[in-house]
Amino acid sequence: MRLKIMAIAKCRFSGQTLNQTFIDLGMSPLANAYLRAEQLNNAEKFYPLHAYISEDTLLVQLEQFETPDHIFSDYAYFSSYSASWLKHAKDYTDMMTEKFNFNHHNQVIEIASNDGYLLQYFLEKGIPVLGIEPATNIAKVAQDRGIPSINKFFGVETAKELVMQGKLADLLIGNNVLAHVPDLNDFIAGMKLILKPNGILTMEFPHILQLIEQNQFDTIYHEHFSYFSFLTIEKIFAAHNLQLFDVEELATHGGSLRIYVKHDYAENPSISERIRHLKEKEIAAGLHCIETYITFAEKVKETKRKLLSFLLTAKAEGKTIAGYGAPAKGNTLLNYCGIGKDFLDYTVDCNPYKQGLFLPGTHIPIFEPEKISETKPDYVLILPWNLKEEIMEQMAFIGEWGGQFVVPIPEVKIYPCPVADRLLITL
Repeated sequence: MRLKIMAIAKCRFSGQTLNQTFIDLGMSPLANAYLRAEQLNNAEKFYPLHAYISEDTLLVQLEQFETPDHIFSDYAYFSSYSASWLKHAKDYTDMMTEKFNFNHHNQVIEIASNDGYLLQYFLEKGIPVLGIEPATNIAKVAQDRGIPSINKFFGVETAKELVMQGKLADLLIGNNVLAHVPDLNDFIAGMKLILKPNGILTMEFPHILQLIEQNQFDTIYHEHFSYFSFLTIEKIFAAHNLQLFDVEELATHGGSLRIYVKHDYAENPSISERIRHLKEKEIAAGLHCIETYITFAEKVKETKRKLLSFLLTAKAEGKTIAGYGAPAKGNTLLNYCGIGKDFLDYTVDCNPYKQGLFLPGTHIPIFEPEKISETKPDYVLILPWNLKEEIMEQMAFIGEWGGQFVVPIPEVKIYPCPVADRLLITL
């Protein structure tokens, strides 16, 4: 029997009233609202971190509490600080140019192009590029690197401006941006406008199948407005006369989809068998049924209890614990679980933009990675768990003093050093 709650939001695709809860993570600050020292005694804004599931579209989504301008105009995430993400970008560039024969006659446009982490590789091949990036500080970094970029939010209005300038895309890219869009219909309608008649659009976004099966509740935060299955995203694009013709399942961000899209009137490319296989996979997992979504919350509560149990035991034994990383997902985890400086002494991050700041809500300080060597903690809690292999390789030296890694998602696991011989312990 389903419990109904008072509707306070509408589906950002269909407009239907939202009545069903996917997960309620309580009150939380904006995940990227890092604090300076002089702000620590000021009041912080906390917002409900409550995800709903639309009964007609099965789109999982949050309410919008802040404007995109407030959230994204000055942003702390720079894609180029992850070596594995740069490799992912270069591999994509090589694959697309080989598969679709893109060359200097074509135009590549990327929406939410960040610091030019991806477009730099197309530029190296002599292919004209244009980045569209809403965060002023990040767009400037790309511009300073010689990557043509405009500092705007994308939608129908920006698309019309580009069309007037003759800027149409042979290849239109949107990596990890779709979840950040509050007005889905305006955004997709804009992409339809700037895609050439035979153009190809690719987008990457976290797959909600992995979020549910791998218990990735910490990827839910206010900057992510929506969470997609393939079944749902296919319906949304079809409503805008765009057809998904291929799909890949990726390991990035804990499990993502890369969709390939064309105008529905375009004869080529043909429809891949991978479309049918993934839809069958999602149906087998129950993603076509609302019951699959509304039972997710219990698994999340159990993870919270296990993580707190580990931390309480470690602290009772006099152990020291430091964090690695200051990602948005880490702030959801720490605030939901109530983990502050009483458990986590500090965290480190290789992004100099975050060093010297404090995590929102918990006020845990962020240092340079060298801090780990100085303090020699017994445990290092890896907050960007999707990069755990990369991080454990970089930080393997903690084994010199018997340090161990802790990964909280999908469940709490301890990885003793050295990495090559680690014994996996599940709590």
